[in-house]
Amino acid sequence: MKTNIEDKSKIYYNPYFGGVVLGLILLATFYFTGRGLGASGAAKSTVVAAVDKLAPQHAKNSEYYSKFLSDDSHPLNTWLVFEVVGMLAGALLSGALAGRLKLKTEHSPKITVKRRLIFAGIGGFMFGFGSQVARGCTSGAALSGAAVLSLGGFITMMAIFGSAYGFAYFFRKLWI
Repeated sequence: MKTNIEDKSKIYYNPYFGGVVLGLILLATFYFTGRGLGASGAAKSTVVAAVDKLAPQHAKNSEYYSKFLSDDSHPLNTWLVFEVVGMLAGALLSGALAGRLKLKTEHSPKITVKRRLIFAGIGGFMFGFGSQVARGCTSGAALSGAAVLSLGGFITMMAIFGSAYGFAYFFRKLWI
């Protein structure tokens, strides 16, 4: 017996459509908030809130953490946190609607799941650390910077893609 159930797990949106939608969202973000998109600020706010909860005296005495603490508002009460929560909720909803909501680890047949997770963790840590040192992540520095025609945004974009291209040769066995 034949079924008419369509497998949606292999259907993806057109990347050009996604790019146009991202551009429109970025434009709306500039219009409504006066600044561009970014995600590292939400991570910073989460760390500040956690340190304040676990070691409040340390957070108040720290030159770095104290800048983000005030009696008026909680560190997590920032639009960047809501942006990231909305992004995660949207990804979850999109994956569920497309039938791709599965717990699995994508990896090359040449490496183990454990090795893939270790290198993904190292890469994530380096990305998070670098985004704080650089005072912004790729979406904030490159995407939003280039959107306002900032020279720094274009230099950041070239550095990101250039270094990714340069390092890809050495790490290709992790995904090919």
